Amino acid sequence: MVTSFKETIQNGYTHKGESIVLGAAMQNGIADKECIISLPLKTFNRHGLIAGATGTGKTKTLQLIAESLSKKSVPVLVMDIKGDLSGIAAKGSSNDRIIERYNQLGMSYQIDSSPVEFLTLNKGNGTQLKATVTEFGPVLLSKILDLNDTQGGFVALLFKFCDDNQLPLLDLKDFIKVLQYISNEGKSEIEKEYGKISTTSTGTILRKVIELQQQGADTLFGEPSFDVEDLIRVDDNGRGIVSVLRVTDLQDKPKLFSTFMLSLLAELYAKLPEEGDLDQPKLVLFIDEAHLIFNDASDALLNQIETIIKLIRSKGVGIFFVTQNPTDVPAAVLSQLGLKVQHALRAFTAADRKSIKQSAENFPLSEFYKVDELLTQLGMGEALVTGLNEKGIPTPLAATLLCAPSSRMDVLTDDELKAIVSQSKIASKYNKDLDSISAYEILNGKLQKASEAAHEGERERETESSERKLSRNEKSTLDEILSSPVTKQVARTAANVITRSLLGALGITGSSRSKKNSSWF
Repeated sequence: MVTSFKETIQNGYTHKGESIVLGAAMQNGIADKECIISLPLKTFNRHGLIAGATGTGKTKTLQLIAESLSKKSVPVLVMDIKGDLSGIAAKGSSNDRIIERYNQLGMSYQIDSSPVEFLTLNKGNGTQLKATVTEFGPVLLSKILDLNDTQGGFVALLFKFCDDNQLPLLDLKDFIKVLQYISNEGKSEIEKEYGKISTTSTGTILRKVIELQQQGADTLFGEPSFDVEDLIRVDDNGRGIVSVLRVTDLQDKPKLFSTFMLSLLAELYAKLPEEGDLDQPKLVLFIDEAHLIFNDASDALLNQIETIIKLIRSKGVGIFFVTQNPTDVPAAVLSQLGLKVQHALRAFTAADRKSIKQSAENFPLSEFYKVDELLTQLGMGEALVTGLNEKGIPTPLAATLLCAPSSRMDVLTDDELKAIVSQSKIASKYNKDLDSISAYEILNGKLQKASEAAHEGERERETESSERKLSRNEKSTLDEILSSPVTKQVARTAANVITRSLLGALGITGSSRSKKNSSWF
């Protein structure tokens, strides 16, 4: 039985529960007002992809979906790599192009804004995000540092040593200090308890940590640690808070970006309870310029991301990757994405044409479109859309004229940004520098005490040695004095004086003695 285009679209995109409207389906380049493209709210934890060449409207699609979710009381987290998503916090404005588009859609355009919380990984405007080294744990930290099994086992040993000795690992200087300690002063202590320590492994790990530091990771590790529950909030009007993480300085720091993303996903997965199938997601996360995560990621890191993507949807969390080409996302991750919004692709080379054909094969078969040709013919704000219905079945492929965001499609001024940040309910909680006593301070104190004890012992030994030397010197000097000719002469003279004095006291004088003696002759 041949089904018409209108019937196919209407059957595929009619839902019983709450839904998000994206636009209207097009046939032969003309939008059909009766073919509204909407997707069930409950399927937004099944993840998604927004792809397309530069300038085709990916960011505006992201903005549209994010503000639509907020209106449905779903909190959203957006990674603003390019710095052009701050406008979601301000009301939009109408113009002739928007009016014309909404006439084609058969809808009315209403300006609006979303409640926004600005976040940052550095000292910029917004609420500071941090996590402790302990919260990362040895497994995740080893994957981030791209360590082998032996080195990863050593990191696990290091964490065990810190747990056993109450050495909190809060920031990277704590981790480095422990590495240095067990490689030098504490090596014998560690080896007695945990076995031999390889200086080669410690050196390699230290170099990896320094590499991470050079990308600015020191600002990511530390206290106060960010509580992911603060991402899942609604405002006083019941609208979901849109948390915009401004990471414009991370485009050239892929290691740091992937580190943050993986730690955030791991923290969400660890803290949120199992929810099963909810009527709407608890949180939807959009990762703009997603290729930054995958391009330089190690196999271990990719496996970790794939695992979390598969499991985290049961926690009620949806993840959307925004990138230029679907092939930027690994096939194992791409297969987990229920919603696909594909903007136009450009074919400038043979490699581009091959990539477009490969991308076309990722969509459901359609009797109404030649997908590989249509991918290069879509205009700005137009996209191929397919998602999941309420039963989890893929919806028909639809070339869609997309709605425009109701918020500002431009960036905020610095003053506007500061004004919003100043009203934050959580900034004061996290925007303070804490330097609690941790492994760095404890080990430094231990080493200082050991050094002071060693110096004290050395001083005592030096004092004893000096006393012995002085005693020997005094004895030697006395011997020299007593044995010298002068001393002997003085002694003889003193003896003669004493003798004469005694004889005189007895009445015996030298003259009488002489007289007596002379009479004997």
